Amino acid sequence: MTSSDILYLASKSPRRRELLTQIGVVFSIIDVDVPEERAPDEAPLDYVSRLAADKARAGAILKPDAPVLGADTIVVLGSTVLEKPANKTQAINMLTSLSGQTHQVMTAVSICRGSEQKTLCSETDVRFRAVSAAEAERYWNSGEPQDKAGGYGIQGFGGVFVEEIRGSYSAVVGLPLFETSQLLQLFRLPVWNASEK
Repeated sequence: MTSSDILYLASKSPRRRELLTQIGVVFSIIDVDVPEERAPDEAPLDYVSRLAADKARAGAILKPDAPVLGADTIVVLGSTVLEKPANKTQAINMLTSLSGQTHQVMTAVSICRGSEQKTLCSETDVRFRAVSAAEAERYWNSGEPQDKAGGYGIQGFGGVFVEEIRGSYSAVVGLPLFETSQLLQLFRLPVWNASEK
């Protein structure tokens, strides 16, 4: 395997590491620092796609001959983008606003190698059951919501709030495996079935 075949993951998310490992991808971690600021009037889909692409490009600057994967996830309720809560009050407000509502989880994934870059995005509808402020506070105290878009993790304690999901479960966790595998194939990078060719 040459340096141009080694995938670098430009993310600190343990969930993205777990999901890549789940589909048999060999990768290394690369640390990038990309500001996560939404531009005025930037549509949520454009925003999350840009962040994923920016992260991949930032990694590609550090590893110019290698493919770099960047990803980003946002939660959208109506026209409001809910990112990671900054504090307890914000987290409780997020969860109570999601209570009894259907929101969208948008996760974009991008691979960049040299001048070549491709980005795909997954959109999933998630419906919450009713969540009280007291329950949201107990959930915050578990420590789980603090680094998660929308203030919850579907793969953890937060899964009890989810009444229905229409779309990609892995995208809600943080990395859409279907779209990711499509990009890996475009860049001729091995996944679990690569040896079957």
